[in-house]
Amino acid sequence: MASGDVIQRPAIAPENLPHGAALTASGRVSTVRVLGAPFEGAPFTEQDLITLDDTLTGAIRATKVRFNVYIGDAADPVATTDALLPTTPDAENSVLVAVYPNQRSIEIRSGREAADRATDQVLQLGVTAAVSAFGQGNLLDGITSAVSVIANAMVAP
Repeated sequence: MASGDVIQRPAIAPENLPHGAALTASGRVSTVRVLGAPFEGAPFTEQDLITLDDTLTGAIRATKVRFNVYIGDAADPVATTDALLPTTPDAENSVLVAVYPNQRSIEIRSGREAADRATDQVLQLGVTAAVSAFGQGNLLDGITSAVSVIANAMVAP
């Protein structure tokens, strides 16, 4: 070890991570949280979770708006998403990407403080980006594309 090198140890050993959790490059633990349903296993691999975490982190840093992703089942995706947005962290300054694979639906909402930059047109760009990947059967690419496109549109002059 050279002088000045820092050895960082994660707070938890990778082999001791709970199911559905991933250790990011920064040492932070990223986990899947299923709302309102018993945990039945994560829909993504560890590498997928890292990719999703990196996408969300980049979008949050670029826009200063909290991005949340929800994947679930709903009889009425529109009503479910409308009810879910206020329960998300930092709801007023956030964007919620809600995906309902069994209903073949994606709903995106923004909180009141984010709405001036996350307009309906910007959110529609996210839906369009996601639908293309979803059509090819790739859930993760659709979600990350939606988040990236929305974040890029929000910071564009």
